[in-house]
Amino acid sequence: MTGVDDLVAAGRRLAALGLSPGSSGNLSVRVGDAIVMSPTGSDLAALDAEQLSVLDFDGNLLSGPKASKEYPFHRAMYRRSEETHAIVHLHSTHAVGVSCLEPWSAMSAIPPITPYFVMRVGQTPLIPYAAPGDSSQAAVIENLGFPFGAVLLQNHGSITSGSTMGTAVEAAIELEEACKLLLLLGTKPARYLTSGEALALASTYSSSWTAADDGAR
Repeated sequence: MTGVDDLVAAGRRLAALGLSPGSSGNLSVRVGDAIVMSPTGSDLAALDAEQLSVLDFDGNLLSGPKASKEYPFHRAMYRRSEETHAIVHLHSTHAVGVSCLEPWSAMSAIPPITPYFVMRVGQTPLIPYAAPGDSSQAAVIENLGFPFGAVLLQNHGSITSGSTMGTAVEAAIELEEACKLLLLLGTKPARYLTSGEALALASTYSSSWTAADDGAR
């Protein structure tokens, strides 16, 4: 099945990088009118292409083991864009750390800290806390009125999306690095890209960035 082998390979890569501690995180791909995702409680390092959960967009399990309870926010990201065909959700250390902080702006928890963050991830709003699996977060994600391809879930972790699993994984890795840099800087005075610089990169690389006050947080 198209995309399934990429999902399994992505799980192994992310686990090898230390970005999926224990059985945390989940991955999915859109295949036609279905969503194929890692089952509940999965170790991403040990996914089996023959043992993945297949659901329709109403949340009905079509085949395979029980899906992750976090299925609703995968669906929300797919509903935002027909071009999205893969989702990565991680509890990686630095992304979780930044998700516990006040957001840099209303549209992005993270400032334009590097060109590569803007190019590969783009603005990343902070979604208010809800218990894992609470569908209210999915509703917030689906209805936000500005463009984005990634979010931080407050006190929880990250979600990145892509037209392929490869681009979703690269965005997840870049997001984790941006969060690591932000935590390393701490309260030191930092120079971020200006809104103009970030907007120019976003335009060139077709990522999402909205003009914001350069002095936000």
